[in-house]
Order: sequence, then structure tokens, then C-alpha cells
Amino acid sequence: MKIARIIPWIVRTRGTPWGEFLFVEVRTDEGVTGWGEITTTTRMANRAVGAILRQLNDLLVGDDPEQIEKIWHKVFRAFTYMGSRGAPTHCISAIDIALWDIRGKVLGLPIYKLLGGKVRDDIELYTHPDQSKFTSREAVFEEIRGIVESGHTALKFDPFPHYEGPARRRDGYLHGEMTRAGERTACELTAWVREAAGPDIEILIDAHGRFNVPTAVRLCRALEDAGDIDWFEEPVPVESYHALHQVRERINTHIAVGERLHTRWDFVPVLEKELADYIMPDVTWTGGISEMKKVATMAEAYYVPISPHDAGGPINVVAGAQVMMTVPNFYKLETSHHDLSYYDVMIQAPLDNSGGRLKLSDAPGLGVEMNMDYLHGNFLDGFGE
Repeated sequence: MKIARIIPWIVRTRGTPWGEFLFVEVRTDEGVTGWGEITTTTRMANRAVGAILRQLNDLLVGDDPEQIEKIWHKVFRAFTYMGSRGAPTHCISAIDIALWDIRGKVLGLPIYKLLGGKVRDDIELYTHPDQSKFTSREAVFEEIRGIVESGHTALKFDPFPHYEGPARRRDGYLHGEMTRAGERTACELTAWVREAAGPDIEILIDAHGRFNVPTAVRLCRALEDAGDIDWFEEPVPVESYHALHQVRERINTHIAVGERLHTRWDFVPVLEKELADYIMPDVTWTGGISEMKKVATMAEAYYVPISPHDAGGPINVVAGAQVMMTVPNFYKLETSHHDLSYYDVMIQAPLDNSGGRLKLSDAPGLGVEMNMDYLHGNFLDGFGE
């Protein structure tokens, strides 16, 4: 069996701010097809990564898809002189996931059985509220109660205002600050969410790497008082481990980082310098199934839980879950909504996340088959077939 073609599919979707998912199809000369996913957070990045994937046909067509580890390093080392993190690692991730999907299909086994077998029967999830519905205290309560009643035991949100107009420089990192009015808004919203969720639901705060050190410390301390929060995610931009260390020393809340870290090498200083209580690599960005398993094993040696960032499309969620079925130090898996039915048009069978837990089937490979009619009818900008 040989790799015959790599096809990026940028597909229209609802449920994401950027309105699309980026899937990757790897075809073989024997008719077995594997699927991966990248789904970056901007349309520009999706197209840039899609263009790289097309070029990888020149590198990988004719290779044996069984040689997953060899192909991983072949792609990784091809980008050494421009830097192997970021877009190259995203491409590696999608291809790696697709190759594991192919391997499982060839052997007739789900991926988790190829990785050592399961250590749990299902995958506990945490999820996000739809913050566009946060128009009043009553609306917040209604949305949060829906999550609690769905069986989820943890939820995550970003309570900080995202300014428009001239003040938009504060949205994302420029100087890393937040106004006192914005702080009060965040505290009020967090208090409402805690009141609606009750004392037993874990509340996870995502700062999206937006703040400088003193602002991150100030905001985290304020939210600790307002809502009894359970983690503070990406308090500062990911480029500085020193900044993360300063924040960690000055707050009481657990820190989670990792969705923008690529490969095991980026996680080494986080673990060695004791910079995080939870790590959260994304299987579609950090290096795929192969790398996710290695990162999890590294973290296990430090007794640090792993909680994958899987807020993209259905392959993102299932690929992360396949690995976490085999990982002792697993915490929870992220999903973008508590109702995953918006995936249904893209895949042949719905995902089962009833009771706040994802149930994987024993179907071979990922256990997910794409709806090709939907993909053909909704692909964008020449990405697809």
C-alpha cells in the first residue's frame, strides 16, 4: 500500500467564529482512506496551511502509510530551516491522524487498541457555553443550567470584554492590559456563572494569552474572589516562560497551558520548570496522535494531568479521545458545545456525548466516516475536490 494523494478540505460550517473546518484526506492506492483535521482559528491560516498540505504530495506520495513514525519525522525535518513549529506541525498533525485512521482500518481495530488498549470506558468532557446568549443575568443562568443538566461537570469561558472600535487594541495582546470596568464586568459574569452552576461544577477561565504579568495576576485574583474558579488558562502570551513563572508564583489558582505549544519539545520546559498544573495540547496542532501520546507520557512522569484542547471539528474531538482512552493521567477532554449535533451533517453517524461523556465505538480507525456529499457541496476556495 502507498500514499496516493493528500487533499485538504476547507469546509463551510456553523458553530465556529470563523465559519469553517479544515479536514485532510489521505488516499492510498488500495482504496483505503484516512482522515485528519487541522482547523486553525483564522481563515487566512487555514488557507496557508492548506497550501502547505498540497505541497506535501511531492514529499509523501508513494510512501508506505504504515510507517507512521518515519513519515512524522520526514515531514518535521523537511521544515527544520524555517522552523518546524506552527504551520508545519499542524500539517504533520493532520497527516499523522489520517495515517493512524488508515492503520486502524487496515487492521480492523480502533486506534486506542493500537496504542495499548483502554484504561477507561468513556471520555469525560468539559464544554463551553454559547456566550452570544449572555445578554442578561437570566440568559446566563439559562445557558449554564443547560450545560449542567446535560451531565457535564466542568465548563470553560472567557469572561473578559472584547472591545470594539478604537479600544480594540486591548483585544488580543498589544500592551496586555484590561480596564477596571472590564475587570468588574468579568467578575460579575463569573459570579453569575458560579451561582448558576452551583458549587460542584468546575469553572475554568480562559484568558487566551491576552495579558501582561501584573494584569494577569490582578485579574486572576479578582476572579478567585468572585467565582471560586478552578483554573486560569493561558494568563500571558505563550512566548515567555518567564512571564508564566511570574504569574504562577503570585496566584492561588491552577494554571493550564498548551494549546499553542507544538511537540514534546515545547512541553519540556513547562514540566521541568513546574509552570502548569494541567497541560492541554491540541491533537490537531501539536503533532497528531503520535505526539499526543508522547506528551501525555512525559506529563505522567511529572504527575501532571493532560486535558486536550479539542474545540474544533469532529475529527479533532475523536482523535484526542482515542489517545485519552489509553492515558492514565487524563483529566477531561474539551468540546466547543455541550450539544454536538451541529457535527451531524459532516459525518455519517452522530457522536454520542450523552451525560457529558464521549462514547467511542469499536469501529476501526477513528471510528468516524465523513459525509462526502456534504464536503463536496460545501468546500471553499478550491480546497477540496
